Amino acid sequence: MSTLQTGTLEEQKAGQQKKTITALDGVRGCAILFVLIFHINRTTGDNLWDWHAYPLASSIATAGGTGVTLFFVLSGFLLFLPYAKALLTRGRWPLARTFYLRRALRILPAYYVSLLLLIALSAPSYLQPARRTDLLLFLTLFMDSSRSTFRALNGPYWTLAVEWQFYLLLPLLTLGMALLLRRVQIEHRLRAVTLCLCGVIAGGLIIRLVGSYFWGNPTATFLLPRPAIDVVLFFVYGQTGKYLEDFAVGMLCALLYVYATQPGPEAQPLAQRLRRLSLWLWSAGLGILLFSAIWHFQSDPRTPAWPLLSPIMPYFNWLSEMLLAIGYGMCMLAILAGPPALRRPFTWRPLRWLGLISFSLYIWHLPLIVFFQTHIQQPLFPHLNHYLVYLLYWLWAAMGIIPFCILSYNVVEKPAMRLGDRWRRSIEARQRAREQAQPQIARDD
Repeated sequence: MSTLQTGTLEEQKAGQQKKTITALDGVRGCAILFVLIFHINRTTGDNLWDWHAYPLASSIATAGGTGVTLFFVLSGFLLFLPYAKALLTRGRWPLARTFYLRRALRILPAYYVSLLLLIALSAPSYLQPARRTDLLLFLTLFMDSSRSTFRALNGPYWTLAVEWQFYLLLPLLTLGMALLLRRVQIEHRLRAVTLCLCGVIAGGLIIRLVGSYFWGNPTATFLLPRPAIDVVLFFVYGQTGKYLEDFAVGMLCALLYVYATQPGPEAQPLAQRLRRLSLWLWSAGLGILLFSAIWHFQSDPRTPAWPLLSPIMPYFNWLSEMLLAIGYGMCMLAILAGPPALRRPFTWRPLRWLGLISFSLYIWHLPLIVFFQTHIQQPLFPHLNHYLVYLLYWLWAAMGIIPFCILSYNVVEKPAMRLGDRWRRSIEARQRAREQAQPQIARDD
């Protein structure tokens, strides 16, 4: 058994029947905390100090928005795990209908409940005939592709659209890899799948480069008339990209993790190398994230770029997301492969608990922050010291937002997940029965 595998097996036992990687629940909790910090900072006006007078501190303080990137990397990692196992070992291929069913029941019930409640309570204009197209975009999870719906109604919704579209793409993308690698021998699979994922990352970067050019040049054309280009942009780029490179970095991390935790001597060198380099991976990942935070902060037009960053500022829109994803991916590998002391903070029960309710917390935190601002803070405390205002928002998060999201998780999310698990077991049982019946039929013939 590899050195990396020992720790992860312990974590899987801690996850019991859910077979979760325990530390990644804590990483998910960190991601939602980052996003919550970011939105509370922005709602309170980022006014704890003069942000642009202290660019380094401000870069760190406003880096919470990158929690979205961490969510994308986590999704790529976790959802690719069974496909990585199948690609590396030619084992059982995950059933596409099971994957789609579980993803739909995981995201759609809570999303549609929040969407209908927000429209009914705060934006009934979406029910008017003039806004039917916008409503349709929200219902089909393409609200990230139109200017009229992008970050409208509920700011975080656009990322759910990106996630959902990745869910739709992943089984098709991995099937293409399987067909491409069907003649590759097992001992060469790690290198071959790695090359495929590097190709996916390159494809994501190309889409971002070309998409941002056409999005920024509304009259530009190439081979196709502009209306046709706009249709292509709607599906493959949207307003800020589909973040395929972020998901692919997570998929690459999953590939390395699966290979390193395989039984057998062939996995030993990689497992030992990852464990030996884990603290270096952690340090380098944090360094990349710090640099990315500074780069993001300096991209604000109100903040003149530091002279050192001036030569690379034109590449921000193209490469900044991939750099963030690489930093988070390195930190994730370090957590999974490193010593228990590095994993321990992420297995802290309250942090894992936040990760458990992170989806409800993600889709509800901003509307509830806005509600508090509009109906409580501004009417009752309009002249309160801004430090106390900031504290009030965190009290609201602890006493109002989190309890509401626990209710949403238990009433909406859990029943849907249980239904998905029952349907998955039923589908897999029928599949096994068919596989067992086929040899019997062959023998009878």
